[in-house]
Amino acid sequence: MKTIIIDPGHGGNDPGATYQGYQEKHFNLSIALKVRDYLLKNYEVDIIMTRTSDITVSLEQRTQLANSENADFFLSIHNNAAGGTGFESYIFNGTVPPATITHQNIIHDKILDFVKAKYNINDRGKKRANFHVLRETKMSALLLEVLFLDNPDDLELLTDPDFIQDVSNAIAKGVKDAFDLSAKPVPSILYKVIAGSFRNRTNAENRVQYLATHNIPSFILPTTISGEQYYRVQTGAYSQRKNAEQQVQKLKGIGIIDAFILTEGEVPSPPPSTPEERFTIQGDIHLNPCQLGEFVKTINPEAPNLGAYYMEYGKVYGIRADVAYAQAIHETDYFRFTGVVDEKQNNFAGIGATGPDNSGASFVTPEEGVHAHIQHLYAYASTNPIPSGFPKVDPRFDLVSRGSATTWTQLNGKWAVPGTNYGQSIISIFKRNINHALEQIDVKQAELQDLLNEF
Repeated sequence: MKTIIIDPGHGGNDPGATYQGYQEKHFNLSIALKVRDYLLKNYEVDIIMTRTSDITVSLEQRTQLANSENADFFLSIHNNAAGGTGFESYIFNGTVPPATITHQNIIHDKILDFVKAKYNINDRGKKRANFHVLRETKMSALLLEVLFLDNPDDLELLTDPDFIQDVSNAIAKGVKDAFDLSAKPVPSILYKVIAGSFRNRTNAENRVQYLATHNIPSFILPTTISGEQYYRVQTGAYSQRKNAEQQVQKLKGIGIIDAFILTEGEVPSPPPSTPEERFTIQGDIHLNPCQLGEFVKTINPEAPNLGAYYMEYGKVYGIRADVAYAQAIHETDYFRFTGVVDEKQNNFAGIGATGPDNSGASFVTPEEGVHAHIQHLYAYASTNPIPSGFPKVDPRFDLVSRGSATTWTQLNGKWAVPGTNYGQSIISIFKRNINHALEQIDVKQAELQDLLNEF
């Protein structure tokens, strides 16, 4: 199995290139982590990162790590500045391992094949230079300069989550081709539809008979959960989840509201490690519109009264409206609109905004803007259709990978790029709102304090 070092350039007290408040180190890390995740998910490979957070790592530490691990490849990911536009790659301008030039050709060409036409990226060529990480590594080594921070067109792409994901995937696929990595076996996933689970076998048998009267075949599947015997009634097993979901809806149509899907063979994701990482986008609402308004007006007395709209649509979509409101505060700077989005756009979530030349979507009324915000969160947090009777008002709803972010921290690098602490920033504002509410005498003190203690 190949061992690959992925090196996000700069970090910590070394920001790399800077421009209009943007720092290269964050883009480097965002791309590098996505390259790592794509490779580990799809191929048989060992990945070692020189950093996974915003810490300082010297050039010597990076190359010493690679050499000590006897790695097969060193990939350093950077972004450019100081004039120019486009993508380029570098290998050492001295003696290199024989395969290095081949690796550069394959990875460079693969990246351009995927992103050049779609994003109109300039190919600056395959180059050689006397960079430390290329000179001091014993293995094949490549340094990528993805785009230029100080070029407005390039910066617009670097702040576009779709581009970041596309270029990361392209880099990973280039590495795969260069080293002929073996694909991981695809797990056989089976979606079983369970039409009820009973402790009493007689009840399970009655359910089977009831299903038979509706021409739905089923059988009893005994199982033990936490030492107790249960009798599940299974009505089918499907290789595609959508077919299982259709069967569940059919069962609910005949009054079986406890039907559910049991997934077998799916590789579980590692559990979140911190309370912030476990805090879901969908869930209970704890603050009321008055508490939201009172908090935001401690910073901006002229802030619009949007709390009632957030509560209304949050309840419809099952979204934590009070946390969504904190996200709106984060996006709009307490509704002072000091960024690229104008107040008249009623775009409280920065939907579609990627830079000075693209301020994103506009909505006719504040209510529609709030609805679009909640709906965009729903697209990330759920795979269910839009609730019946409500129109699609989010222009980017169909561009979201449905269900790809069920927690606030999973929005990192998706809603905002690089956004490595995006979800944590939202939760921090939410906690400040709770603390403000706790200072009032007419609130449910215990409930809010318990919620705060969860963090």
